[in-house]
Amino acid sequence: MQHQEFEPPETLRDTIKCFWYNRGDFGEEVTAFKVLPDGYTEIIFYFGNLYRIANNGDLQPLPSPFMMGLLNQPVLFYTKNRLEIIGIRCFPWTVFDLLGLPSGKNSVHIFEHPIARLQATLNTCMEAGKIDEAVTQVKQYFLQLQSQVAIDSMLFKAGVAMSKANGTLPVSQVAAAAHATVRTLERNFKQSSGHTVKDVSGLMRFEQVRNRLWHYPDSNIAGLAQELGYTDQSHLSREFKRYSGATPAAFARKAKKGQQVVNNDFVAFVQA
Repeated sequence: MQHQEFEPPETLRDTIKCFWYNRGDFGEEVTAFKVLPDGYTEIIFYFGNLYRIANNGDLQPLPSPFMMGLLNQPVLFYTKNRLEIIGIRCFPWTVFDLLGLPSGKNSVHIFEHPIARLQATLNTCMEAGKIDEAVTQVKQYFLQLQSQVAIDSMLFKAGVAMSKANGTLPVSQVAAAAHATVRTLERNFKQSSGHTVKDVSGLMRFEQVRNRLWHYPDSNIAGLAQELGYTDQSHLSREFKRYSGATPAAFARKAKKGQQVVNNDFVAFVQA
């Protein structure tokens, strides 16, 4: 699978981590993929075929765009033939305010928003192979959107502190960095993201372990546990299995075999 990442303009860096593009060709047979948890919320535009399982057990096409919320376990999607994605990787404490939507805990958010009008323009770019132009269109949209939204400085400071510490800071220290009481921070954070500071910190920390094991599958698990603030190796292993469905050792073995489709720090679609 081809993967590219694009830096956001400076004025968007408080709300958006990056823009990214993926392309894969999967053949006529339906292929299942997992999406693994991380510490971000993604807005997904796709071109081609992307499905999930409906309540009646049938494959259901997803609308484009849709939003991937914070996950506490892997989610399965299905595709075939061509699949291209333009993704917007957002900080979870800013994305709902940016779009003017109520926050929620759904793993897949189906939402109505004027951003959907971009689909036709982006589809034209995809058909012409103009990936850079498509990403530029998305950047311009968010620049205009951002100009109409006031970013909560307390949440921004909290997010910066959490990100720099890779999710290892206790809530009291995150609140101190945001110049807020724990109670005020927790209330505002949950209202904006749908999740607690502890929820998001746990995902950030898991993401660090996940990426380290992908790049360096021979990493010492006990050493990672100590480095990333877990109580011990057993604590890390429990948390890792809760989020990924696999033990760290099993994940590392898959990484060695190259069964995951990933470039750089991107670990999203994993063949089931």
